[in-house]
Amino acid sequence: MNWNLIFKLSFFGLAMALGTVYFIPSAIEPFCWLIIFIICAYFIAKNCSKAYFLHGFMVSIFNCVWITAAHILLFDTYIAHHPSEAALMTKMPMPDQPKLMMLMTGAVIGIASGIVLGLFAFAASKIIKKPAA
Repeated sequence: MNWNLIFKLSFFGLAMALGTVYFIPSAIEPFCWLIIFIICAYFIAKNCSKAYFLHGFMVSIFNCVWITAAHILLFDTYIAHHPSEAALMTKMPMPDQPKLMMLMTGAVIGIASGIVLGLFAFAASKIIKKPAA
């Protein structure tokens, strides 16, 4: 496993964590993630020789930690900028524990996005040519 690459690629997650708290609206967030996944898949395919899926999965797990931590630590700011998410939280289980709900939801989304990024990385490994050794 190339932990250095995984950690470096996870900084996209840190950037998105802070961006979604302060200025990235929910409507364009999926498009940002699509671009990030394509970039990450490219770098994983280019810099790794095996375990492409696992590298992609682990990048998303690291991303999940950054994002969930930022959203919980900056909860009041996040909610102020995302009224639709605030309204949705009142309809979910544990409406009186929104940070705990964010923690659990973040883990599920992290695993799901890890599967997606893992598949992107695996597909990219079949397309991207490696430099000659």
